[in-house]
Amino acid sequence: MKIGLTYDLKEDIETGRETTEDALEEYDSLEVINAIAGALRSLGHSTVRLGGGRKFLQKILTTRVDFVFNIAEGRGSQRSREAQVPAVLEMLGIPYSGSDPQTLSVTLDKPLAKQLLQAAGVPTPPFQVIYSLQDLKALPDRKIPLPAFIKPAWEGSSKGIRLTSRADTATRARALARRLLKDYSQPILMEKYIEGDEVTVGMVGNSPPSIVGIMRVVPKKKFKTFVYSLEVKRDWRNLVEYECPAKLNKSTIKRISEASLAAYRALGCRDFSRIDFRVGRDGTPYLLEVNPLPGLNPSSGDLPIMSYKMGWVYNDLIKAVLEAALARYT
Repeated sequence: MKIGLTYDLKEDIETGRETTEDALEEYDSLEVINAIAGALRSLGHSTVRLGGGRKFLQKILTTRVDFVFNIAEGRGSQRSREAQVPAVLEMLGIPYSGSDPQTLSVTLDKPLAKQLLQAAGVPTPPFQVIYSLQDLKALPDRKIPLPAFIKPAWEGSSKGIRLTSRADTATRARALARRLLKDYSQPILMEKYIEGDEVTVGMVGNSPPSIVGIMRVVPKKKFKTFVYSLEVKRDWRNLVEYECPAKLNKSTIKRISEASLAAYRALGCRDFSRIDFRVGRDGTPYLLEVNPLPGLNPSSGDLPIMSYKMGWVYNDLIKAVLEAALARYT
């Protein structure tokens, strides 16, 4: 089978002088594309690199492929950017891996996803959305869910999330929100900071999906407030241990598993996903966000790392995603 690869490389993205230092964080490197292409070839398929943006549009109209393996993050800063490539593929009638445009749009809009999760009975931290400086000025202090965690509403890959993103006072929360409104030009999510373990869950498949692993992120040193932030992810080998399977009690593992499956179903995820939680001191898993387009970097991606710890090799993971996607079309 001839499989097209859709992706966005850091080197292909132009940024302005006033962009944030993490502007390219979501985009991939050639290491990732080479790894996926190699895995697909090991399964007996040929690959063609379609890229992203305008290059993708030009190539998909002139190159015949049987299927597309999609990891494109999309261009721009709109909340629907991850839906760009799948929407084009659906218009052209080309089958592809991963979630559809609606799920990709909904999950990138964190406040909207949280509302849907609440309706499905999945616990998620209390939150407020700040759309503008005027909203921030009009927000009463008592409505700020202290201690608060402040982050951009439409970003992934921990963009805008730092070790300093927790606010213990309303004054601090307002200052953080004001800065993020300016830097990221999008709504800001203020959610209650949950004291407890950081856990991420990898999922693959459909009807029903299966849990690849439940992984706890354990700091190697004592942090006053531990945040699985951009600084930590960039230096994870020195700063954290990845514990998979997570050493949590059976009741908590059961609740995390049930919440993961409920969220996957409620948000319409397909083929693979990664779901992030904070586990409260009482064992309640609070869902932070759902990533239906998780990173597949073979050396630093959370989903590949947990799959290794569960006895898989990289090619096993790519095979599982591909087979789940192909099964939907047959």
